[in-house]
Amino acid sequence: MPEIISAFWAQYGELLLEGTWETLIMVSVSTVLAYVIGVPLGVALIVTQPQGIRPHRAVYGVLGWIVNIGRSLPFAILLVALMPYTRLIVGTAIGVKGAIPPLVISAAPFVARMVETSLSEVDAGVVEAAQSMGASPLQIIRKVYLPEAMPSLVLGGAISVVTILAYTAIAGMVGAGGLGNIAIQYGHNRGVTSLMWVTVVLLIIFVQIVQWIFSWWSRRIDKRLGQTADTGKFAPLAMLAHFVHTK
Repeated sequence: MPEIISAFWAQYGELLLEGTWETLIMVSVSTVLAYVIGVPLGVALIVTQPQGIRPHRAVYGVLGWIVNIGRSLPFAILLVALMPYTRLIVGTAIGVKGAIPPLVISAAPFVARMVETSLSEVDAGVVEAAQSMGASPLQIIRKVYLPEAMPSLVLGGAISVVTILAYTAIAGMVGAGGLGNIAIQYGHNRGVTSLMWVTVVLLIIFVQIVQWIFSWWSRRIDKRLGQTADTGKFAPLAMLAHFVHTK
């Protein structure tokens, strides 16, 4: 067995390292850009909804329509449809660079809806109390919505990263690079099933690491918020007191 593993690594080790690195680049860059677009979009959705702090039916309807359309398109179809525009943006429709634009466009609406869902879980009484203290919408977003929803946002981040990781495997079908491309080109097209299963194991390990990190992060945040007040029971009120003090 050690001889088999050694021979396998000698033949495919460099390829797997390169594929892993490409996957990490695609996931990290796409996640950051998707959140740059998705977080403001999700905040705008929660603010302009009929029960929001600045309700605006037309804006909410348009933004909701955009998010729903973006989430409805299968990534494989979107990937192919965007190829001409991807070439205009980054100069190529294949490889790591060619995969990032469709990954961002596909993931941003998903992130926006995740953010909207997390912010909607914030206690309405805390928001109303902040409004009664004269807080502006921007102050409520910064000091109430985002801090209160942070544990849920972190857990949603894990789901977003795993979703983008799955998209990178699909992008590998059209030469985007990464572990998905290795699984298709070598595992399927060339019949090297052992290499395909190794890429599957690597993807599973990556998912488990991401889930563990974000779950740990979320628990740390929850614990910190729970200690905001001496009793641990009135954390939202303590947060509002801090808001008034720093306003």
